Amino acid sequence: MGIISWIILGAIAGFIGSKIVNKSGQGVIMDIVLGIVGAIVGGLIFSAFGASGVTGLNIYSLIVAVVGAVVVLWAYHQFSGSRTL
Repeated sequence: MGIISWIILGAIAGFIGSKIVNKSGQGVIMDIVLGIVGAIVGGLIFSAFGASGVTGLNIYSLIVAVVGAVVVLWAYHQFSGSRTL
């Protein structure tokens, strides 16, 4: 996957993940960063359970990235002190 694909996937996953976790976005740049990190974390989580991780710019990869983004956002809120869950 190219860098543009990672940015697009990260932006979408970060936006969806932030809406699931705290109902408001973290900002465009932070959503993209957390979404990309979430895609990596989601890939690791899915790989640990025997499934494939991010495979490209498709719906399955978006689901993996959103799951990872939710985990990353939850951890971010736990460690940053903002308890809006």
